[in-house]
Amino acid sequence: MKHGMNMTQGSALKTIIRFSLPIMMSSMLQYNYHLVDNIIVGRYISTDALAAVGNVGSINSFVIGAALGLTSGFTIPVAQSFGAGDGKKASHYAGSSITVSFLIGCVIVVIAHILSTPLLRLIGTPDEIIGLSAAYVNILYFAVPIQMLSNNFTAIARAVGESRKPLYFYIVSVIVNFFLDLLFIRNFGWGVEGAAFATMISQAVAATLCGIYLFRFNKNIEIKKSDLKLDLKTAGYQIKLGVPVSMQFTITSVGSMCMQSAVNSFGASVMAGITAANRVENLTNIPMSGLGVATQTFVGQNFGAKNYKRIADSVRKILLLDIFISILMSAALYYGGPYVVSLFMKEINPEIMAVSKRYILAISQCYSLVAVLFVLRNSLQGLGYTYANAIAGAGELIGRISVAFIFSKLIGLPAVCYAAPAAWLMADIPLAIIFIRKSREMKKLEAEREQT
Repeated sequence: MKHGMNMTQGSALKTIIRFSLPIMMSSMLQYNYHLVDNIIVGRYISTDALAAVGNVGSINSFVIGAALGLTSGFTIPVAQSFGAGDGKKASHYAGSSITVSFLIGCVIVVIAHILSTPLLRLIGTPDEIIGLSAAYVNILYFAVPIQMLSNNFTAIARAVGESRKPLYFYIVSVIVNFFLDLLFIRNFGWGVEGAAFATMISQAVAATLCGIYLFRFNKNIEIKKSDLKLDLKTAGYQIKLGVPVSMQFTITSVGSMCMQSAVNSFGASVMAGITAANRVENLTNIPMSGLGVATQTFVGQNFGAKNYKRIADSVRKILLLDIFISILMSAALYYGGPYVVSLFMKEINPEIMAVSKRYILAISQCYSLVAVLFVLRNSLQGLGYTYANAIAGAGELIGRISVAFIFSKLIGLPAVCYAAPAAWLMADIPLAIIFIRKSREMKKLEAEREQT
């Protein structure tokens, strides 16, 4: 192999760590799209603008998260075929995933624009910011097909063991995003619309660079024109894998929208405080998330290679490592989080800071729960058992809705702060049960393999 990484041999833990580091960096750079938007919006426009941008987070996850969840499922057969040594089949699945991703992305654009304003009203968006929220999110939705292609190109590259090249492309796109944010917001005075345009253009840059690399320079996979033709049988299989992953994002986002509705009832200052703290939380969970994504590729390749014992033994080690990382991230979030929150404001607002600190404390106390979630969910996804994603999403939904409609009315803001940990716990329980059952099945498969 001239590029990429064969994860079916060698030290599993060392391989996954090496593979996950560029993924973590890529996630951090992707996250910077929103972080930079939020900081510049908060400092150069207004607190209301920051609240408006943060308010669309749950709706954005509902639409864009569901779209990107599909692409994660589409590329599972690519990793499994690559692990089995069938390059032709891997290329066929890769080409099909590209075509299906783009077509579905175009359909989602239309649906998203129809639903955006009704959804904003559904979550109780205050009248003073609903116009800003709608203006921001409706521009972002035009980039859904671009985002799906970008995510799909990246997922294909990672499926065949290449995690470094996408990192380089995201570095370029984040630099483009930063300068366009400053140009559109500070110099041109375009407000939240300028932030959305900057994000959309920078995502197009990432998609273009990653696509060029995949088609012209990656030697592990050779996608031909025939692979890009719509094959209904292949597309149906990939959609079958992708839909449960997408449902997990969708169900989770419904819970987030319910939670956002509860947050909105506390007023703009609480909305801004939760938004800023949530951005910091998302930053600190990147190492755990990156290790989870790497685990999916590792499990997918080894499942294709029928290395069942290697999967079961390695996932246990990865889980322990991710829990250890979560402890470190808890400390970083608790001690460094308030400082980062202050960057979102031109002048320190004591009420916003108090809300942020309260939220950060709750999350940092329970961070190991999300580490378990990332490892188990991605392991099962790599095996092709994507239905577990939908079940975990349902668990998260129950956790968030319980907090939003019951506990937030009983105990107020503290319930909002512990909504995410409650959702993680409710997702971890079914994932652990399913993984234990699948581990036993893999032991039987390994025993049968040794006998033949």
